[in-house]
Amino acid sequence: MSLPVFLTAHWRYLAMVNYEIDPQILSPFVPAGTEIDYFEGRTFVSLVGFLFEDTRVKGWAIPGHQNFEELNLRFYVRRVADGEVRRGVAFIKEVVPRFAVTAVARWLYGENYVTHPMRHNILTDDEQTQADYEWKHRGRWNRLAVAGQGPPQLADPSSEEAFITEHYWGYTQRSAKTTLEYEVAHPSWRLWQNCTAEVDCDATSMYGEAFAEVLRQAPSSCLLADGSAVSVHAGSRWPSAAPTRTGSPN
Repeated sequence: MSLPVFLTAHWRYLAMVNYEIDPQILSPFVPAGTEIDYFEGRTFVSLVGFLFEDTRVKGWAIPGHQNFEELNLRFYVRRVADGEVRRGVAFIKEVVPRFAVTAVARWLYGENYVTHPMRHNILTDDEQTQADYEWKHRGRWNRLAVAGQGPPQLADPSSEEAFITEHYWGYTQRSAKTTLEYEVAHPSWRLWQNCTAEVDCDATSMYGEAFAEVLRQAPSSCLLADGSAVSVHAGSRWPSAAPTRTGSPN
């Protein structure tokens, strides 16, 4: 049974740039009781920018905190609960422009949120849609932009695009052997086609050299999703006898 909904919003114009990564780099960040989720034997980390719109906490609209940008670096995990495979995400770092959002996310969910100035620009016409996200870190504006063609369509369920977007749980390490699990409910997103991406980011100062080396490589893919209404449920903590780190690609 799902726990009560804590937050509702519309997530719009999700720009995702996806990189293959050595699972050993991710191993220290895998929440206890989960394992890395592989796609065709490959492991991914994604740089994601998107918009929060009409954000409400327990039904309440907080003045000045309804519409804002987010940027995150995330990877993909899974766990088996009562015979059900729960596929989710874990985050390296999340950036928002509102300190109150950072404080609540750190307090309630234990997520590694930080606050930086952010801005965005969405350009769309009959042929192309582009989502451009920028964030200021150490006096420098960084940029993530993804453009796609034509009308958005649902992804092939067996595709890498579907793997990246079809994860409906979040996991956060709260202590050495305790993990917070929360459900993120939304319909499947439609994706624009033939995407191209631009990334200009001081990844070393943002994420450390190991991740910076990955983000300097050519991405495996990029996506631009139209987004939807989203419900983020309250989290539940559960103990785990020992962390599960890399799992198996098979």
